[in-house]
Amino acid sequence: MSFSNLWPMATRASGGTSKLALLLLPLIPASLLLLAPAAQAHHLMDLLHLQPTPLTGLLSGLAHPVLGPDHLVFLLALSLVGLGHRSAWMLALLLIGLAGSLLGLVVPGLPGTEALVSATLMLEALVLLAQWPVGLLLPAFGLHGYALSSAVLGWTQGPLVTYLVGLFLGEGLLLLLALTVLRRLAAPGGEGLRRLLGGVLIGFGAAWTWSALVP
Repeated sequence: MSFSNLWPMATRASGGTSKLALLLLPLIPASLLLLAPAAQAHHLMDLLHLQPTPLTGLLSGLAHPVLGPDHLVFLLALSLVGLGHRSAWMLALLLIGLAGSLLGLVVPGLPGTEALVSATLMLEALVLLAQWPVGLLLPAFGLHGYALSSAVLGWTQGPLVTYLVGLFLGEGLLLLLALTVLRRLAAPGGEGLRRLLGGVLIGFGAAWTWSALVP
């Protein structure tokens, strides 16, 4: 085979590798955050020493899904699940997450919340790899919303409302961005990427669940 025939093949192969690398880039910061327990993820208000106001509440809600490693990985993987579903399904997820946050404000302090949240990553892997019902992710997302409400207990109404709005928008934008990138760079249902991501989810979920259960 001549060099002229080999060059297009190599180009296509490198193109596929580049696309896969781009898809996995969001997992790099999440992998680094694995070194610390997910429950110790910082809140924006603590990081910047801010007081609750409508503006800081909004900013905190926008940033919170990114600052919590377990929530971030769960959201990024949801975009792969969402490849085969309509936008209405993603909207339903966001609304259930918001309902979970409201429940957390009314009935806070569910025992074992952090361990259960980490375990949802393994559930997500089973949906991806073992074809478990996608509907199982709806209550799982509600549990994530419940956990995200614990950081704002005791806030006044103004900052609390803007926090929930920011949380809804932040989760929605992150899902939309990840879903858009996946649709452009990957073939829907790519088995290799699906298995790789499933393995990552199981590893992260098991590690974070263990760290939440064993101080």
